[in-house]
Amino acid sequence: MVEVVAALIWSGDKFLICKRPLEKARGLMWEFVGGKVENGESKEAALIRECREELDITVKVNNIFCEVFHNYPDIDIHLTLFNAEIILGKPRLLEHTELKWIKKSDIPNYNFCPADREILELLQK
Repeated sequence: MVEVVAALIWSGDKFLICKRPLEKARGLMWEFVGGKVENGESKEAALIRECREELDITVKVNNIFCEVFHNYPDIDIHLTLFNAEIILGKPRLLEHTELKWIKKSDIPNYNFCPADREILELLQK
């Protein structure tokens, strides 16, 4: 089981989503910014690092929004989604092909990674 973290970042009534690069697993699917927790790293530290590496932003990690377990054909993950806020920088595309700020009502218009679908259902309630 691989530990994965992601950030739910809001700007008003919109939240940030990112499109995965074509060459990665689940390429061109949408996701929340984040990634794998490295050995010896806390989940919070991993999320701060991933946001810096992927979007060149510094985030403040707040409480856990939810946790999801998902089995992909190539990997089993435990995803922890944190509420987070940008405290420094403006998101830049360093890894993803696209980023968008979307409203809850926009969710059906995007093809999200399967592990995120349970999270999206919670957001829409």
